[in-house]
Amino acid sequence: MAEILNSHKKLSLEEIKEFETENQVSFTKNYMEFLIRWNGGYPEPNLFKISDEQGVSALNQFYGIGDMYSNLADYIDIYEYRLPDGFIPIANDSGGNVICLGTKEPYYEKIHFWDHEQEPEDPDDMSNMYFLANDIDEFLNNLYEDTEE
Repeated sequence: MAEILNSHKKLSLEEIKEFETENQVSFTKNYMEFLIRWNGGYPEPNLFKISDEQGVSALNQFYGIGDMYSNLADYIDIYEYRLPDGFIPIANDSGGNVICLGTKEPYYEKIHFWDHEQEPEDPDDMSNMYFLANDIDEFLNNLYEDTEE
């Protein structure tokens, strides 16, 4: 599993629940555990496959909760009307695209890649969304290093 470098202030379950209420979101159990353990930061290794057609990307950072540049609340606000209903941004890649967590069925807990260069007019059009993993743990386990030199 990937390690997260430069993670932020440790969070309690109460702080996460308060964040959910304030931001009208509902996190999955695995994502809450991720926030309690890491609260954002920079993954190592950081490469992931989007699709055969889209290729590979480098994960830049996971957003965290609290007073920081990569504040999850800010990114939820920024993408509220751009992402399909039931998705929140949890990270970004080096190209400015976002990694999203599904918070409602049928995408609950699933991790998707949102390609900003293919952003449709209708945010609920998922033509620019690519499935990455069944949950945050699987996504972290799938990150890898570039072994070509």
